[in-house]
Amino acid sequence: MDVRDRLSRLSRPGSVTLMSIDHLLVIAFGGPPRPEDVKPFLEHVSQGRRIPPERLTEVAHHYEVTGGFSPYNAHTDRLVEALRVRLREASITLPLALGMRNWQPFLAQTLRALSAQGLARGLGIILAPHRCESSFEQYLKNVEDAKVEASTPQMRYEYLAPWHDHPRFIEAQADRVRRALEYIPVSQREAAHLVFTAHSIPVEMAQRSAYVEEFTTSSRLVAEALEWTRWSLGYQSRSGSPHQPWLEPDVAAVLQVVRAQGARHIVMVPIGFLSDHTEVLYDLDIEAQQEAQRLELRYHRASTVMDHPAFVEMFVQLIQEQLVDAAIRTSTSS
Repeated sequence: MDVRDRLSRLSRPGSVTLMSIDHLLVIAFGGPPRPEDVKPFLEHVSQGRRIPPERLTEVAHHYEVTGGFSPYNAHTDRLVEALRVRLREASITLPLALGMRNWQPFLAQTLRALSAQGLARGLGIILAPHRCESSFEQYLKNVEDAKVEASTPQMRYEYLAPWHDHPRFIEAQADRVRRALEYIPVSQREAAHLVFTAHSIPVEMAQRSAYVEEFTTSSRLVAEALEWTRWSLGYQSRSGSPHQPWLEPDVAAVLQVVRAQGARHIVMVPIGFLSDHTEVLYDLDIEAQQEAQRLELRYHRASTVMDHPAFVEMFVQLIQEQLVDAAIRTSTSS
């Protein structure tokens, strides 16, 4: 019996209902959608953190040279809408809401609205492929803080299981890479080198999580799906103190090694990111591309998964499975 059949049986009259989870919440980072939003956005992100003013000025410049704003929110909205459509097709009619850490709709706003509808038990969908304190665990804290701010202590959440190695995620990213490879002449394509990237984090933080292992696994599975043997890992977007060790090698260092090994074409694969937002557009399409040009490497970049149908389908499958598990738990405890 597949997941849809189990959901159907569990929701028939006289059987266990799916009242244990009454809504779905997509939890995202957020970004400044207009040039005038960049400064307040950066002030919000840096609140309570010891970030030097010159670093904020530098980041603001990144937005200026990549269009003046972040496409993050627009990409996330498209993903949420695609998910809403597929859930409806899968006969899952639970309310689906979006709450963001750093921009509207802020998590507290969303929780307040959900609570006003009488909803109290949600399934959280955190938009972070690889888990560490600054990604997954920080979002958990953000939800708890939002509950306090929104005065909704009755709200409870459980979260999707890790999906960094889910076949549909791998399929979506592999397809994005395949499309990028098509821009390389066929006679030179097999010699292209893939560079998978993720956000660098402090080494101490990485040691307390499975971040590196998950990033490595995702990358390896995509390479295997493509039957590609020439690939490397690199880290980007470092933003911490120069005196604190962060994960390496940096993308620029990887490009130097790859070039020394004789590569002519490189394909950047930002698998640690889910949309083509400013960190991808600046750190890869400007900084990394400039380094590639200096090294006389032909630069190509695969898109992030964004609203790829396989990526959307992954969430539908995970939601279906968790709804069934929640209903079974309710049945067992009743």
